[in-house]
Amino acid sequence: MISRQQNGYAGSVDRGYTWLRRHAWLFDWVLAVILLAGSANAFTYEPSVLPATIALAGAVAVRRRFPVEAYVLAVAIGAAQVAVGFGPKFTGGPLQPTFADAGILVLLYTVAATRSRRISLASLATCVALFTAATARWNPGPERAQNVVQFMVVTSLIYILGPVSAWVLGYSMGYRRAYFAALEERAVRAEQERDAQAQIAAAAERARIARELHDIIAHSLSVMVAQADGGRYAFEAEPDRSRQALTEIGATGRQALSEMSHLLGVLRTGAEAPDLAPAPGIMEIPDLAARAGEAGMRVTQAVEGEARPVPSGLSLAAYRIVQEALTNTVRHSGGSTATVRLGYDDDALTITVEDDGRGAAAGSGPGNGVAGMAERARELGGTLEAGPRPGGGGFRVLAWLPAAAAGGAS
Repeated sequence: MISRQQNGYAGSVDRGYTWLRRHAWLFDWVLAVILLAGSANAFTYEPSVLPATIALAGAVAVRRRFPVEAYVLAVAIGAAQVAVGFGPKFTGGPLQPTFADAGILVLLYTVAATRSRRISLASLATCVALFTAATARWNPGPERAQNVVQFMVVTSLIYILGPVSAWVLGYSMGYRRAYFAALEERAVRAEQERDAQAQIAAAAERARIARELHDIIAHSLSVMVAQADGGRYAFEAEPDRSRQALTEIGATGRQALSEMSHLLGVLRTGAEAPDLAPAPGIMEIPDLAARAGEAGMRVTQAVEGEARPVPSGLSLAAYRIVQEALTNTVRHSGGSTATVRLGYDDDALTITVEDDGRGAAAGSGPGNGVAGMAERARELGGTLEAGPRPGGGGFRVLAWLPAAAAGGAS
């Protein structure tokens, strides 16, 4: 019960403070009216005080918009009041301050809260000097005070503590506001950076998915189209070859669907997520060569060095590079043979795919095949070269991938 009441009280205070911040001008005008009302009694004794009081109240009313200018005006009025000697003099006594003179402290607080330390300290020194001069000016003299020294000490302490206290409060408030503004700015910047990182990550993930889809669909469809064309030409003369082509088309389609299911399954979470098969890797490269062979291309394989397990990310990248290279060979080269070589070094895996087709034409087909292979190699810290085979016809894809590029072994 008590905690609920305390929470309600804290909420009311917060709402009140928020309202005051939104209507700060109203608070300043109310303060100006209070200064005028508090000085009304002085007008009876000294009408000349009225213009100075109105000017001080007006300076307080505009203190948030013109803090330094309003403070300079208030100090000038105070200095004139001390130097010239206008002000209330009750029952023939010495010159007295008016209630509106308290506006100088309000303006000093505003300068300390909104301006640099150099400006606020100069304003404090000016205010202390003015109040010290006022103390000497308002000295009642020995004929009206039994202990002039005591009067001067007490009055000086009051008039010095007033400006110092106003400056300390204003500077503390300004520091607090600057601190919270810095926290808010930092929070906004962190949120913007988080959003930017999320956008970058989303873009990278979209590019990865698009690349995977391209590799899966382009290779499978290229093989299926080649098998369909071969089966159509052999339909009359060699029905068995046509049936075999249809069988291979079905097998290739099912393989493509399986890889698509694996890729899309990564995007699903919760109960709807399917059981995922392992991602393809180097061990499945012979299947790629076999499917290319079924499409009419004679593919030979070779291994240089001692074959060994490689990280799973590197294994998938090698598979996709060979897949895309063979896809380009089947679709664009016009050749009849291709060679796939895997070279195992101590610190890298080298992939070479060559054909005997039309050379540069093999890499000029539509899509982003070569760019996708190069991007895969760069992501792992490797390199990829694609172009006409040196010393003869045909096209060559040469990839170099560091062995320590990705996670655990496949």
